[in-house]
Amino acid sequence: MLFYEKFFRETTGLSWEDVCHTASKFLPLLQRDWHGYVEELDGVSRGAGLPFLSILALNARTEIAYGMFTDGCTALSWKTDDASFLAQNWDWQEEQKENLIRLKISQKPKPSIDMITEAGIIGKIGLNTSRVGVCLNAIRAKGVDFEKLPCHLALRACLDSTSRTEAVKALQKAGVASACHILLADRSGGVGLECTHADIIELPMSEKGIVTHTNHFVEEHTVVKESRQLHDSPFRLERINQLITGFGKNYPNKDDIVSFMKDEENYPAAICRAQTGISTAATLFSIVMNLEEGCAEVKLGRPTEGGESIILRPQDQNANSVH
Repeated sequence: MLFYEKFFRETTGLSWEDVCHTASKFLPLLQRDWHGYVEELDGVSRGAGLPFLSILALNARTEIAYGMFTDGCTALSWKTDDASFLAQNWDWQEEQKENLIRLKISQKPKPSIDMITEAGIIGKIGLNTSRVGVCLNAIRAKGVDFEKLPCHLALRACLDSTSRTEAVKALQKAGVASACHILLADRSGGVGLECTHADIIELPMSEKGIVTHTNHFVEEHTVVKESRQLHDSPFRLERINQLITGFGKNYPNKDDIVSFMKDEENYPAAICRAQTGISTAATLFSIVMNLEEGCAEVKLGRPTEGGESIILRPQDQNANSVH
């Protein structure tokens, strides 16, 4: 929480009291339509010994500072004959690395979840026992709708779903409160969801079963315009597509996907990012999911370095956090 208290103060001038007041505007919607999330956030609040609105603010952080975040993530979905890969490098300020945790949720009759998240946030990047996986790209665009789901809770709604189709229907019905791109996949392949507070545009798989995305809109959103495009986002999207186009085999294996995530072309503002020079963020973890097998490998830190590796497997209920 201290990280985001400092972040909001320095980037928006908002006090933490102001941040919590803004977050409270989501309460009528959540109490009416998503009461289970309210109960869960209350449990996190009581367990952490922190005010409920502070925990809600963490889960609505994107909406409170819309247009300010510089998460520089690159994401890829690739459906092959015998696998369904979903991968991402999650880039953010190195100071937040120590607050990453592995979170496993058992919630019968809904699918169990295994994900990497920031402490206090109940929806992030991972997969469930129905072999539905989700990734996130931040997009700088103004606009927020307090009658729609904050994007991190939208990620959780995806992970509460039993299929890609069910997750898409859930988000199209609920709406997403601010701009982001959600890359969603299951064993049948992936779909991108470019979200704004006003619309959701679906990005289907290519003929080769591929969806890629970084941190800018690739479709035209008539109501919402980007505030300021992350300068290296178009390059990273072009680069990941270039790596795929130049790939020498018909279909990749997991190691091939990992190699894409290690790419350092345009360092430091690369797919595998470093926080130095013009780059204000670094890759804090890299994840490659195989949804056909129902598991994922997470590499903490930049995947080119010797960070800890963790296997996510939501059917395995023995898990620990990964501080």
